[in-house]
Amino acid sequence: MTEQEKGGLSRRSLLRNTAIAGMGAGLVTLGTGGTAHAQGNATGIPAVGEDARSWPKRRGSSMMGVPFEKTPNPRFGIIGLGNRGGSMAEILLAVPGAKITALCDNRPEFAAKAAKLVTDAGQPEPAVYTTGDHAYEQLIARDDVDFVYIATPWEWHTPMALAAMRAGKHVGVECPIGITVQDLWELVDTSEQTGKHCIQLENCSYGQNELRALRMVHEGKFGQLLHGSGAYLHDLRALLFSDTYYAGEWRREWHTKLNADLYPTHGLGPVSAYMDIHRGDKLERITAMSTPALGLAEYRAANVPQSDSEAWKETYVKGDVTMSLIQTANGRVIHLVHGVSSPHPYSRLNYIAGTKGAFEDYPPRIYLEPDHSDDEWKNFDDYKSYDHWLWTDIGPGAGGHGGMDYIMLFRLAQCLSLGLPPDIDVYDSAAWSAPLPLGVMSTENKGASIPFPDFTRNDWKTPHAGLDSQNPDPA
Repeated sequence: MTEQEKGGLSRRSLLRNTAIAGMGAGLVTLGTGGTAHAQGNATGIPAVGEDARSWPKRRGSSMMGVPFEKTPNPRFGIIGLGNRGGSMAEILLAVPGAKITALCDNRPEFAAKAAKLVTDAGQPEPAVYTTGDHAYEQLIARDDVDFVYIATPWEWHTPMALAAMRAGKHVGVECPIGITVQDLWELVDTSEQTGKHCIQLENCSYGQNELRALRMVHEGKFGQLLHGSGAYLHDLRALLFSDTYYAGEWRREWHTKLNADLYPTHGLGPVSAYMDIHRGDKLERITAMSTPALGLAEYRAANVPQSDSEAWKETYVKGDVTMSLIQTANGRVIHLVHGVSSPHPYSRLNYIAGTKGAFEDYPPRIYLEPDHSDDEWKNFDDYKSYDHWLWTDIGPGAGGHGGMDYIMLFRLAQCLSLGLPPDIDVYDSAAWSAPLPLGVMSTENKGASIPFPDFTRNDWKTPHAGLDSQNPDPA
C-alpha cells in the first residue's frame, strides 16, 4: 500500500503515525481494553509469576483444536499485492483446488498485475478493489471469500485481521501478526468470539529442515529438550533504503520508533514447535537487550545522497542486533536474535538441543548420541528418513523460499478443504509475535524480565493438532 498525498499526510500515514505515537501506552498493556495491568508496578510491567488468572477472562470459546468447516476449493481474498502478496498470489494459484476471487491494493497497477496472474491461470477474473486505504472493507464483505490473506505494512495487520474475522472470514497474516500486547489480546478475543481462525502465516515453520528436526524431536532423537535458538539475521540495508521495494519506505520507519526484535516469528515459530509450546509447555518470561543503533546511519552516510532529505531527518533507535532470552514453564531456554542493519550472511540459526544431542542450521549439521562420539558435527542429510510427509509426498511445488511458501499454502488449503484444524492457531500466533512488544518493555527497563501473557488462559497443557501432522490423504 502506498502513501497517497492529499494536502499532506495520507490517511495511511496518519494512521501509522497515530498508532506508533500510542505505542508507549499499548506496549505496557498486558491486558485488554487499553488499561494497564492492575498488578503492574510503576512502569506498568506486571510482576513475574502472575498466572493465567491475572489475564482477561475468555469472552468466547477456545479455538484450540477447532477444525475449519469443510470448504472444498477454498476461495481466497488477498489484501496487499506488493513484493510478498504478489508473489504469494502466484504460488497460491499453483495449489490444487485453491481459488483467488478478490484482490485489494491501493496501487491499481499492482492489483491489475495480480488479477492477470489469476486469469492467466485459467480462473475467473477476480474482484479488484483499489480505491483508498479502506477498500479492503469491500473485499472482506464478499460472500465468495472464505479466507483473507493479509500482506500489508505491519500497522495494518491487526485492524484488517479484526475486521475480517468480524465479517465472518478466517484470516491469515504475514509477520508480525500484531505490534502491541493489546493487539494480540484483541486478536485472540475476536477469534474466540467469532469462531474464526486467525493464523500467523509463518512460512519458516514449514521449511524442510525445520520439519525434519521436528519429527526427530518427537521421535525422541534429541532426548529431553534443553534449549533452542532462532533468529532473523538478514542484511536488509539496501532494501530498507530502496525507493521502490518497501512502498513509502514504511519498514525503515519502524527502526526510528521501536527498539526490540521486530521480526521474531521466523526464529521463534520453529523452536516453539520443537518444544510443544501450547501443547505441554508455554513461554513464561523474556529478557531482551539491544546493541547500539549504528548500521543504518553508516549505510546512509555512504550510500544515500543528502538531497534525500527525508532519510537524512531520521534518527534510528532500533539496535543493530537485539538478543532475547525466553524461559518456558518447563525450564527450557530459547535464544532469539534479530539483526537486519549490519553485514551478515543470512541465518535463522534454527538450533535445538537436548540430553542426547543437537541440531544447528546454516549450514545444517547434527550431533547425536549414540550415533556420534567424536565431537564433530555430522551431515544432517543422513537423517532424510525423518522428512515430514509434506516434503516427501508434496515437495517444493511452485517454490517460494526453497518451497516452504508453497508447502505452507498447500497445507492451509488442505486444512480448509478437508475441515481440519490449522497447524498454527491464534494462540501460537499471538505468542510468536509477543517478543516484539515485550522486548520493548525489557530493553527500555535495562533488560528487565517480563512475563509472557498466557494467551491460552491456562489451556497450554492441552494436546492438540500442530505442525507435526500426518498425511490425511495419502496417495
